[in-house]
Amino acid sequence: MTDYVSLSLMDVAVAASLLAINAALSVALNLGLGRRMLVAATRMVVQLLTVGMVLKALFAAGSPWLTGLAAMVMIGFAGYEAYARQDHRFSGLWSWGLGAGSMAFAALVVTGLALSTAIRPEPWHHPQYAIPLLGMILGNAMTGVSLGLERLLSVVHRERRAIEARLLCGATIRQALQGGIQESVRAGMIPTINAMAAAGLVSLPGMMTGQILAGVDPVEAVKYQLLIMFLIAGGTALGLVVAVMGAARLLSDDRHRLRLDRVTVRD
Repeated sequence: MTDYVSLSLMDVAVAASLLAINAALSVALNLGLGRRMLVAATRMVVQLLTVGMVLKALFAAGSPWLTGLAAMVMIGFAGYEAYARQDHRFSGLWSWGLGAGSMAFAALVVTGLALSTAIRPEPWHHPQYAIPLLGMILGNAMTGVSLGLERLLSVVHRERRAIEARLLCGATIRQALQGGIQESVRAGMIPTINAMAAAGLVSLPGMMTGQILAGVDPVEAVKYQLLIMFLIAGGTALGLVVAVMGAARLLSDDRHRLRLDRVTVRD
């Protein structure tokens, strides 16, 4: 099976017309989502078309330097998106640095593992394999890191007095924040756990569906999807734990004092 259906711009436009239904529902229910959906859809189209052209050029060049530059740009934007919608965040560059650093560590480690073991392309850094793998792992790690950091900072802001009371009784900052750390890691892993639990029974994951539509044997598509899901789960957990533990460290100083002055709350 190698045949696949080539889509025209008109085919995509017909699918895009479904947004009119969303806009009508927004108006009928007074949701106020029409403008946001239009902006999001426009942004998605521009971004994906741009990425498509960039990837075409990267695949043709095959340069490890250009591949590395693309990876750094993706990590930079992921770091911004991870904290952009958080109500509680660290001041200054700490929010961006913590998110980008934890996601970069997790995504690069897991992507490197996949390229050196399961995929093994020649050369190993070929952008046709490295960039899509990095993007899938990075995108899911971004969701987990964002949820985990938001939950931890919200818990600390809400339970400030209880945490400070533990510190006054002699607890270390790690001991005082233990409950919040556990709750944050659980919250960050929920989307990944739900995706794994529902795969196959409730939904066919995107990569598997795309491969089947492209003519790949369904069993082969399943094996690739399992590989990706395991990589995503490992990368999300790794990035999430690094981010949450890093945030716990930033919430204290060498004297084990709670430093909420380093956190800002969005109005």
